[in-house]
Amino acid sequence: MKVYSSDLIRNITLAGHQGSGKTTLVEAMLHMAGVTTRKGRVEDGSTVSDYDEDERERGISISNSLIPIEYAGCKINVIDSPGFTDFQGEVQQAIRVTDAVIVLVDAVAGPEVGTEMALRFAHEFNQPVIVVINKIDRENASFSNALAGLRERFPDNKFIPIMLPIGEQDDFKGVMGAVTRRAYMGRGDHPSEVPAELADELEEAHLVVVEAAAEADDAYIEKYFETNELSIDEIRDGMRKAARNADLNSVPVFAVSADTNVGIAPLMEALTVYVQPAQGRRVGTKNADGSGDIQFLNPPQKDDGPFAAYVFKSYTDKFGTLTYFRIFSGSLKTNDVAWNPNTEQEERLGQLLVMRGKEQIQVAELHAGDIGVVAKLRNTRTGDTLTTKSYGRMIPGPAFPQPVYSVAVHPRTQSDSAKMGQVLSAVSDSDRTLRWEQVAATRETVLEGMGSIQIEIAIKRAERLGCGMDTTVPKVPYQETVTRTATATYRHKKQTGGAGQFGEVQLRVEPTDPSQEFEFKSEVVGGSVSGPFIQSTEKGVRSVLADGVIAGYPVVGVRAVIFDGKEHPVDSKDIAFQIAGRGAFREAFANAGPALLEPIMDIEVIIPESNMGDIISDLTTRRGRVAGMDTIAGRSVVKAQVPLSEIQRYSNDLRSMTAGRGVFTLALSGYERVPSHIADQIIAAYKKSEQEEN
Repeated sequence: MKVYSSDLIRNITLAGHQGSGKTTLVEAMLHMAGVTTRKGRVEDGSTVSDYDEDERERGISISNSLIPIEYAGCKINVIDSPGFTDFQGEVQQAIRVTDAVIVLVDAVAGPEVGTEMALRFAHEFNQPVIVVINKIDRENASFSNALAGLRERFPDNKFIPIMLPIGEQDDFKGVMGAVTRRAYMGRGDHPSEVPAELADELEEAHLVVVEAAAEADDAYIEKYFETNELSIDEIRDGMRKAARNADLNSVPVFAVSADTNVGIAPLMEALTVYVQPAQGRRVGTKNADGSGDIQFLNPPQKDDGPFAAYVFKSYTDKFGTLTYFRIFSGSLKTNDVAWNPNTEQEERLGQLLVMRGKEQIQVAELHAGDIGVVAKLRNTRTGDTLTTKSYGRMIPGPAFPQPVYSVAVHPRTQSDSAKMGQVLSAVSDSDRTLRWEQVAATRETVLEGMGSIQIEIAIKRAERLGCGMDTTVPKVPYQETVTRTATATYRHKKQTGGAGQFGEVQLRVEPTDPSQEFEFKSEVVGGSVSGPFIQSTEKGVRSVLADGVIAGYPVVGVRAVIFDGKEHPVDSKDIAFQIAGRGAFREAFANAGPALLEPIMDIEVIIPESNMGDIISDLTTRRGRVAGMDTIAGRSVVKAQVPLSEIQRYSNDLRSMTAGRGVFTLALSGYERVPSHIADQIIAAYKKSEQEEN
């Protein structure tokens, strides 16, 4: 592959709902460009972009795949992103580094959850959108219905057909261009006359395109008023500007069948003219510590500008790690040295690569705007910046959603236990929507993500990296507290052949705000307990806080006050008052109306309107309180508060209830008291497990 200058590079993300045909479209484009002699099939596991063994086994895209295609003198860097909502972080990363988002829509199903997700992420990064309505040849396919669905679901966008189908379903013969006013029949890229019966429809579409293009530029609108026409180049330039104008929000729409290659050639030609050159991308940078104002690397991006690249993917297997990056400014040559401001480490970049799926193509240099890969970086992960030490600023990454699905992970062997932390970090570093932590409240290692499929694949990848793990549903991090004030007296007395142990503590516990830190106070007067032994008592009380009293969970919302006690001039020791403090606190706690607190989550569920009743009913059965309902862009939104214990596997349940069309977000709202009948079950289970251990 030759090296391309910035003005000849186009970077696009393929996004859309699972099953809309993104990977098949990539195969069609590769075949049309002459890269492959035979189209791969998702069903056969023979596609270029789905090369990972998990992808081929499941028949879905799991991570971003880079596919550079040389066409019409340009290099089109296509990033095939996953459509499954578990992997939405991959979509965000892809859009971060490309200059346009191609959103595929199924001509049968119309806009779906993945469509909405892609458009939302494109809006967040201020990236223009091009819609491709695919599968026009399928039974029940309808270009007009899919277009109407887009306009109804996303009323803030203007969907402008650029390429219209000639026939539909079994009768799909080709496409016609609203700009060129020519037809492209079958798989061919040679234009021909439009069928006479479609001339009026095409003329009407042409008028809409010209008006949309003219609206984006004062010079064009003046010419349009004077001549009632624009040239093809002016229309294309106007549509590029209209797509990037937040006030206009124009979205070019194309029609294709990726299965049969109909419409692929004019689509690829359109990508070279409707997507701005890579040098035109504007990107903000921050100080290395994330502070300060954003400064922009303004277009045009140049090779002699300050070097700055963003890492959007890290792929690790048994052979090592491949790091994928987009150059936003400057250029790069093999064996150059870069600075990572996120880790404050220097990295030597070895042989530069261009990846096509899993195929590695060596290149000597990469220009501003290009996307490349390098192997064996030691201190760089997904989301980091590579730059020069003198420039030192970083390119901020996406704001990822909070995890909604988690598992507790348990190493299978002692050897796995030693590796687990390192392997979990490696897996999480490659996908920033994954994270792991050791939860002190439950003494579990928990891996969190966006859904069960994502977690399952992460566990399999960990196994391939040499660490076997089993998973269970995580324990809910309950908390223990008291509801009233109570006192207790505890005497520790132990006499052996030598020196004895003696300590007596009179203690009071009081309820406080659970958000405040534990407080220990002394109201001892007259010296009945001396200062050092008061400290010993506090140490004993604090030793109970992490393990709890009634169910093994951390204690919150409690103040402990020592107000009296006794000590012995010979037998009183530090350990005696620690034991007495523990005993007094446990007894006082048990007398103070102990209660369990549970985490309550704010949940926002976005669903088709037809599912509204079922979702509200289901949330109610989970002890949820519905806080509000709304309709946004043709979708119903339900907001509620639900105990975490009731929705730990909600992603699976929601997918089942809505046929995969529902999504949700979670955030911790606070803690509330567990109903007594549920608390009794939790406490009884804890006592039973203690008895079995003893």
